[in-house]
Amino acid sequence: MKEQEYSQDNWDLVIRSKTHWLSLNLRELWRYRDLLMLLVKRDYKASFKQTILGPIWFFIQPLLTSSVYAVIFGRIANISTDGNPRLLFYMAGVIMWNYFSTCLTATSATFVTNANIFGKVYFPRLIMPFSVVISNLLRFSVQFLFFFGVLIYYMMKPDYTVHLTWAVILTPLFLVIMALLGLSMGLIVSSLTTKYRDLAHLVGFGVQLMMYATPVVYPASFLQGKWKTILELNPMTSVIEGFRFAFMGSGEFNPMSLFYSIGVTLVLLFISVILFNKVEKGFMDTV
Repeated sequence: MKEQEYSQDNWDLVIRSKTHWLSLNLRELWRYRDLLMLLVKRDYKASFKQTILGPIWFFIQPLLTSSVYAVIFGRIANISTDGNPRLLFYMAGVIMWNYFSTCLTATSATFVTNANIFGKVYFPRLIMPFSVVISNLLRFSVQFLFFFGVLIYYMMKPDYTVHLTWAVILTPLFLVIMALLGLSMGLIVSSLTTKYRDLAHLVGFGVQLMMYATPVVYPASFLQGKWKTILELNPMTSVIEGFRFAFMGSGEFNPMSLFYSIGVTLVLLFISVILFNKVEKGFMDTV
Protein backbone atom coordinates (compact mmCIF):
# COMPACT_ATOMS: atom_id res chain seq x y z
CA MET A 1 0.00 0.00 0.00
CA LYS A 2 1.36 3.29 -0.99
CA GLU A 3 1.83 5.81 1.76
CA GLN A 4 -0.80 8.47 1.37
CA GLU A 5 0.67 11.88 0.89
CA TYR A 6 -1.03 14.89 2.37
CA SER A 7 -0.62 18.29 0.96
CA GLN A 8 -1.35 21.50 2.78
CA ASP A 9 -4.80 21.63 1.16
CA ASN A 10 -5.90 18.42 2.93
CA TRP A 11 -6.00 20.11 6.33
CA ASP A 12 -8.91 22.10 7.70
CA LEU A 13 -6.67 24.43 9.70
CA VAL A 14 -2.99 25.27 9.37
CA ILE A 15 -1.43 27.10 12.30
CA ARG A 16 1.57 29.25 11.55
CA SER A 17 3.41 31.90 13.48
CA LYS A 18 2.73 35.42 12.29
CA THR A 19 5.11 36.60 9.64
CA HIS A 20 4.20 40.27 9.91
CA TRP A 21 4.41 42.36 13.06
CA LEU A 22 1.43 44.46 12.04
CA SER A 23 -0.85 41.47 11.46
CA LEU A 24 -4.06 41.64 13.51
CA ASN A 25 -6.02 38.93 11.66
CA LEU A 26 -9.40 40.32 12.72
CA ARG A 27 -11.13 37.70 10.58
CA GLU A 28 -9.76 35.00 12.87
CA LEU A 29 -11.02 36.90 15.91
CA TRP A 30 -14.48 36.92 14.37
CA ARG A 31 -14.33 33.13 13.85
CA TYR A 32 -13.61 32.73 17.57
CA ARG A 33 -16.40 35.09 18.67
CA ASP A 34 -18.10 32.28 20.61
CA LEU A 35 -14.97 31.85 22.70
CA LEU A 36 -14.83 35.61 23.19
CA MET A 37 -18.37 35.69 24.56
CA LEU A 38 -17.61 32.69 26.77
CA LEU A 39 -14.64 34.51 28.28
CA VAL A 40 -16.75 37.62 28.84
CA LYS A 41 -19.34 35.57 30.73
CA ARG A 42 -16.55 33.91 32.72
CA ASP A 43 -15.09 37.24 33.76
CA TYR A 44 -18.52 38.53 34.77
CA LYS A 45 -19.33 35.48 36.90
CA ALA A 46 -15.85 35.34 38.46
CA SER A 47 -16.17 38.96 39.60
CA PHE A 48 -19.09 38.16 41.89
CA LYS A 49 -18.60 34.49 42.70
CA GLN A 50 -19.24 33.77 46.39
CA THR A 51 -20.30 37.35 47.10
CA ILE A 52 -23.39 38.35 49.06
CA LEU A 53 -24.36 41.49 47.17
CA GLY A 54 -23.31 40.31 43.71
CA PRO A 55 -23.88 42.87 40.89
CA ILE A 56 -24.96 45.47 43.48
CA TRP A 57 -21.24 46.17 43.87
CA PHE A 58 -21.49 47.85 40.46
CA PHE A 59 -23.42 50.63 42.20
CA ILE A 60 -21.77 50.58 45.62
CA GLN A 61 -18.21 51.09 44.38
CA PRO A 62 -18.71 54.35 42.42
CA LEU A 63 -21.16 55.68 45.01
CA LEU A 64 -18.81 55.15 47.97
CA THR A 65 -15.75 56.35 46.07
CA SER A 66 -17.53 59.49 44.87
CA SER A 67 -18.85 60.19 48.37
CA VAL A 68 -15.36 59.92 49.88
CA TYR A 69 -13.93 62.20 47.19
CA ALA A 70 -16.75 64.68 47.78
CA VAL A 71 -15.86 64.87 51.46
CA ILE A 72 -12.05 64.90 51.16
CA PHE A 73 -11.51 66.95 48.01
CA GLY A 74 -14.78 68.87 48.01
CA ARG A 75 -15.42 69.84 51.62
CA ILE A 76 -12.04 69.48 53.33
CA ALA A 77 -9.70 70.54 50.49
CA ASN A 78 -12.42 72.83 49.08
CA ILE A 79 -11.47 72.10 45.46
CA SER A 80 -13.84 73.65 42.93
CA THR A 81 -16.18 71.46 40.89
CA ASP A 82 -17.03 74.18 38.36
CA GLY A 83 -20.37 74.78 40.06
CA ASN A 84 -21.53 71.18 39.68
CA PRO A 85 -22.94 69.01 42.49
CA ARG A 86 -19.97 67.37 44.17
CA LEU A 87 -21.36 63.84 44.10
CA LEU A 88 -22.23 64.08 40.40
CA PHE A 89 -18.90 65.69 39.49
CA TYR A 90 -16.80 63.00 41.16
CA MET A 91 -19.03 60.15 39.98
CA ALA A 92 -18.51 61.24 36.35
CA GLY A 93 -14.74 61.09 36.80
CA VAL A 94 -14.81 57.85 38.79
CA ILE A 95 -16.82 55.73 36.35
CA MET A 96 -14.77 56.95 33.39
CA TRP A 97 -11.45 56.39 35.13
CA ASN A 98 -12.50 52.98 36.46
CA TYR A 99 -13.19 51.71 32.96
CA PHE A 100 -9.84 52.89 31.62
CA SER A 101 -7.77 51.74 34.60
CA THR A 102 -9.43 48.31 34.81
CA CYS A 103 -8.83 47.68 31.11
CA LEU A 104 -5.19 48.69 31.53
CA THR A 105 -4.41 46.66 34.66
CA ALA A 106 -6.25 43.52 33.53
CA THR A 107 -4.76 43.59 30.04
CA SER A 108 -1.25 44.20 31.37
CA ALA A 109 -1.16 40.66 32.78
CA THR A 110 -2.35 38.87 29.62
CA PHE A 111 0.75 36.78 28.94
CA VAL A 112 1.71 36.02 32.54
CA THR A 113 -1.73 35.01 33.88
CA ASN A 114 -2.71 32.99 30.80
CA ALA A 115 0.61 31.29 30.12
CA ASN A 116 -0.75 27.83 30.99
CA ILE A 117 -3.70 28.15 28.63
CA PHE A 118 -1.60 29.63 25.82
CA GLY A 119 0.79 26.70 26.06
CA LYS A 120 -1.91 24.03 25.66
CA VAL A 121 -4.65 25.28 23.35
CA TYR A 122 -4.51 27.37 20.22
CA PHE A 123 -6.74 30.39 19.79
CA PRO A 124 -6.05 34.01 18.80
CA ARG A 125 -4.15 35.49 21.72
CA LEU A 126 -5.86 38.84 21.30
CA ILE A 127 -9.08 37.16 22.41
CA MET A 128 -7.98 37.54 26.04
CA PRO A 129 -7.42 41.32 26.12
CA PHE A 130 -10.51 41.91 23.96
CA SER A 131 -12.62 39.92 26.43
CA VAL A 132 -11.35 42.17 29.23
CA VAL A 133 -12.35 45.31 27.33
CA ILE A 134 -15.86 43.98 26.56
CA SER A 135 -16.56 42.63 30.06
CA ASN A 136 -15.51 45.94 31.60
CA LEU A 137 -17.70 47.75 29.08
CA LEU A 138 -20.71 45.88 30.48
CA ARG A 139 -19.73 47.01 33.97
CA PHE A 140 -19.33 50.58 32.76
CA SER A 141 -22.78 50.45 31.13
CA VAL A 142 -24.42 49.55 34.43
CA GLN A 143 -22.53 52.29 36.30
CA PHE A 144 -23.37 54.78 33.57
CA LEU A 145 -27.09 54.08 33.98
CA PHE A 146 -26.67 54.70 37.70
CA PHE A 147 -24.83 57.95 36.96
CA PHE A 148 -27.58 58.99 34.55
CA GLY A 149 -30.18 58.42 37.25
CA VAL A 150 -28.25 60.69 39.64
CA LEU A 151 -27.89 63.21 36.80
CA ILE A 152 -31.66 63.34 36.23
CA TYR A 153 -32.17 63.88 39.97
CA TYR A 154 -29.93 66.97 39.96
CA MET A 155 -31.40 68.24 36.68
CA MET A 156 -34.81 68.36 38.35
CA LYS A 157 -33.49 70.50 41.21
CA PRO A 158 -33.62 74.26 40.48
CA ASP A 159 -30.54 74.95 42.60
CA TYR A 160 -28.21 73.52 39.93
CA THR A 161 -27.64 74.35 36.26
CA VAL A 162 -26.78 70.82 35.16
CA HIS A 163 -27.83 70.17 31.57
CA LEU A 164 -26.98 68.05 28.54
CA THR A 165 -25.04 69.51 25.61
CA TRP A 166 -24.44 68.59 21.98
CA ALA A 167 -21.30 66.65 22.98
CA VAL A 168 -23.53 63.79 24.20
CA ILE A 169 -23.31 62.39 20.66
CA LEU A 170 -19.56 61.97 21.22
CA THR A 171 -20.06 59.50 24.10
CA PRO A 172 -19.35 56.41 21.92
CA LEU A 173 -16.13 58.11 20.76
CA PHE A 174 -15.10 58.72 24.38
CA LEU A 175 -15.64 55.03 25.12
CA VAL A 176 -13.66 53.89 22.08
CA ILE A 177 -10.73 56.13 23.02
CA MET A 178 -10.72 54.83 26.60
CA ALA A 179 -11.00 51.21 25.50
CA LEU A 180 -8.21 51.44 22.90
CA LEU A 181 -6.01 53.51 25.18
CA GLY A 182 -6.34 51.03 28.06
CA LEU A 183 -5.94 48.09 25.67
CA SER A 184 -2.84 49.57 24.01
CA MET A 185 -1.06 50.52 27.22
CA GLY A 186 -1.97 47.17 28.76
CA LEU A 187 -0.62 45.22 25.77
CA ILE A 188 2.64 47.20 25.87
CA VAL A 189 3.12 46.42 29.56
CA SER A 190 2.06 42.79 29.07
CA SER A 191 4.58 42.33 26.25
CA LEU A 192 7.40 43.83 28.28
CA THR A 193 6.60 41.88 31.47
CA THR A 194 7.42 38.59 29.73
CA LYS A 195 11.07 39.58 30.20
CA TYR A 196 10.94 42.34 32.80
CA ARG A 197 8.68 41.24 35.65
CA ASP A 198 9.39 44.44 37.58
CA LEU A 199 6.88 46.26 35.40
CA ALA A 200 4.06 44.22 36.90
CA HIS A 201 4.78 45.86 40.27
CA LEU A 202 4.79 49.32 38.70
CA VAL A 203 1.35 49.02 37.12
CA GLY A 204 -0.67 49.18 40.35
CA PHE A 205 0.67 52.39 41.83
CA GLY A 206 1.51 53.78 38.39
CA VAL A 207 -2.21 53.82 37.55
CA GLN A 208 -2.92 55.54 40.88
CA LEU A 209 -0.34 58.22 40.16
CA MET A 210 -1.74 58.69 36.67
CA MET A 211 -5.18 59.29 38.15
CA TYR A 212 -3.91 62.38 39.96
CA ALA A 213 -2.43 63.57 36.67
CA THR A 214 -5.94 63.32 35.19
CA PRO A 215 -8.86 65.64 36.08
CA VAL A 216 -10.76 63.01 38.04
CA VAL A 217 -10.86 64.68 41.47
CA TYR A 218 -10.46 68.24 40.18
CA PRO A 219 -11.50 70.15 37.05
CA ALA A 220 -8.97 71.16 34.40
CA SER A 221 -9.67 74.79 35.28
CA PHE A 222 -8.11 74.16 38.71
CA LEU A 223 -4.60 74.22 37.20
CA GLN A 224 -2.89 77.08 35.42
CA GLY A 225 0.36 77.74 33.60
CA LYS A 226 2.84 74.93 33.03
CA TRP A 227 0.89 72.51 35.21
CA LYS A 228 -2.13 72.84 32.97
CA THR A 229 0.09 72.28 29.93
CA ILE A 230 1.36 69.06 31.49
CA LEU A 231 -2.23 68.03 32.29
CA GLU A 232 -3.25 68.53 28.66
CA LEU A 233 -0.52 66.11 27.55
CA ASN A 234 -2.50 63.34 29.24
CA PRO A 235 -4.78 61.82 26.55
CA MET A 236 -7.40 61.00 29.19
CA THR A 237 -7.84 64.67 30.09
CA SER A 238 -9.93 65.59 27.05
CA VAL A 239 -12.00 62.41 27.42
CA ILE A 240 -13.05 63.07 31.02
CA GLU A 241 -13.50 66.81 30.48
CA GLY A 242 -15.51 66.07 27.35
CA PHE A 243 -17.73 63.63 29.22
CA ARG A 244 -18.45 66.18 31.94
CA PHE A 245 -19.15 68.85 29.35
CA ALA A 246 -21.50 66.51 27.51
CA PHE A 247 -23.63 65.52 30.49
CA MET A 248 -23.18 68.41 32.92
CA GLY A 249 -22.63 71.43 30.70
CA SER A 250 -19.34 72.41 32.34
CA GLY A 251 -15.66 71.76 31.85
CA GLU A 252 -12.99 72.90 29.44
CA PHE A 253 -13.75 70.77 26.40
CA ASN A 254 -11.73 71.51 23.29
CA PRO A 255 -12.34 69.39 20.15
CA MET A 256 -8.68 69.86 19.17
CA SER A 257 -7.62 68.22 22.43
CA LEU A 258 -9.86 65.29 21.54
CA PHE A 259 -8.07 64.95 18.20
CA TYR A 260 -4.80 64.92 20.13
CA SER A 261 -6.10 62.06 22.31
CA ILE A 262 -7.14 60.14 19.20
CA GLY A 263 -3.67 60.61 17.71
CA VAL A 264 -1.89 59.41 20.87
CA THR A 265 -4.22 56.43 21.09
CA LEU A 266 -3.53 55.38 17.50
CA VAL A 267 0.24 55.70 18.01
CA LEU A 268 0.10 53.59 21.17
CA LEU A 269 -2.13 51.05 19.41
CA PHE A 270 0.41 50.81 16.58
CA ILE A 271 3.27 50.24 19.04
CA SER A 272 1.29 47.72 21.10
CA VAL A 273 0.38 45.62 18.04
CA ILE A 274 4.04 45.46 16.99
CA LEU A 275 5.22 44.44 20.47
CA PHE A 276 2.38 41.97 21.00
CA ASN A 277 2.96 40.17 17.70
CA LYS A 278 6.72 40.11 18.25
CA VAL A 279 6.50 38.71 21.78
CA GLU A 280 3.68 36.26 20.95
CA LYS A 281 5.98 34.15 18.76
CA GLY A 282 8.27 33.08 21.58
CA PHE A 283 6.86 34.29 24.88
CA MET A 284 6.48 30.71 26.19
CA ASP A 285 10.26 30.49 26.36
CA THR A 286 10.53 33.52 28.63
CA VAL A 287 7.38 33.46 30.79
